[in-house]
Amino acid sequence: MKIDIITLFPAMFDGIFNHSILKRAQDKELVSINLHDLRAYSNNKYKSVDDYAFGGGAGMVMMIEPIDNCITALKSKTDYDEIIYLSPDGELFNQSLANQFSSLKNIILLCGHYKGVDERVRQHLITREISIGDYVLSGGELAAAAFTDSIVRLIPGVLGDETSALSDSFQDQLLSPPVYTRPREYKGMQVPDILLSGNDKEIQKWKYDQSMIRTKERRPELLMEDE
Repeated sequence: MKIDIITLFPAMFDGIFNHSILKRAQDKELVSINLHDLRAYSNNKYKSVDDYAFGGGAGMVMMIEPIDNCITALKSKTDYDEIIYLSPDGELFNQSLANQFSSLKNIILLCGHYKGVDERVRQHLITREISIGDYVLSGGELAAAAFTDSIVRLIPGVLGDETSALSDSFQDQLLSPPVYTRPREYKGMQVPDILLSGNDKEIQKWKYDQSMIRTKERRPELLMEDE
């Protein structure tokens, strides 16, 4: 998979993409993550990428020209499955969408800033708008990082245990069951006996039951979505 990220602040991704699972995925050449500084595509001598909004109002707006220049340059070398704008009013991202995006080959992520991008970018240059939640961030970089991590970990070969991602929360519309590790007893707190029984059938049943209980208690709307 190839992920190209258009951003005003490439350095924000340094710590995230150079450690842990994302780094290992890149080292294995299972994913290529490329950062593109939007200012490099500005034709303005000051390399500005934003301007005041027509009609007035507080805040600046990201201009269409540098965004178009960057996307056009990238598309001249690669055919993209999706060109995604990370926006608080986009389609709400979830595990089902993560599964779908993880099977794509080439993706562009556009990180917004200020009061957003010129509406013509949304109308003509992108293919999808994605929101990671009903709240507003200072910029799209954190959303792009979360989006990237959520799909890259699903690519076959990225995780050490191929079945690990299948038991994550929100797969099958359920939250994950409780998990335990050593020691078996700590300050009087015990690990459930069933997990130490060696009876795989009963253990799997316990895990499913616990997932159902946890989902009903914490996120009952997930069960309603499945009806």
